[in-house]
Amino acid sequence: MVTITVKKRDSKESLSRLRSNGSIPAVFYGPKQDSTPISLDYIQFNKVLSENGESSVISLIGDAGEHDALIHDISREPVTGKIVHVDLYVMEKGKKVKVNVPVEYVGVSAAVKDMGAILVKVMHEIEVEAMPKDLPHNLEVDISKIVDLDSHVSAGDIKLPHGVLLVTGAEEIVALAKMAKEEVEETTPIDLSSIEVEKKGKEETEEGVEEAKK
Repeated sequence: MVTITVKKRDSKESLSRLRSNGSIPAVFYGPKQDSTPISLDYIQFNKVLSENGESSVISLIGDAGEHDALIHDISREPVTGKIVHVDLYVMEKGKKVKVNVPVEYVGVSAAVKDMGAILVKVMHEIEVEAMPKDLPHNLEVDISKIVDLDSHVSAGDIKLPHGVLLVTGAEEIVALAKMAKEEVEETTPIDLSSIEVEKKGKEETEEGVEEAKK
């Protein structure tokens, strides 16, 4: 299990000063755990996140006690993408948890390779239930099953590790293939007969004006 050091913080402490000192303001809470404001080392947390993903169980240690938690929410600065706040969900020991696990697409689709179809990734996460120790970092989706436009991969087709149960509906489509639509420029056909009628009418009008002048 991944371990990260946390420090209990004063809720009245300046968050901007905390961030400028290389820390991330955060909070952890749970069914049997009061909401507790803490701070995380930015470099350490970012490394854990990049190497293990958001669905991994993190062991929190420090002056706020020891807790096993999941990343519940990450707030980022809109322009830079820098992490500005983290919510951590403390789990009850001995109980299963439901988590959205990211999927990773593997294999080669014959529909895409041989037919020129486009792979449509309908889902990017699958909800599962498991004991914290059994939670996978990601789940592989094998797209080699998509051999034509009539085939697809459903959530029930995904192989789950031992102890992991599928929560997302088994019949839910995860990926499929479809042909790219060619853009056709719409043109309005020219009605030559109407042009001739308009031209003839104009000539008759001009002739009438000439007759009136005489």
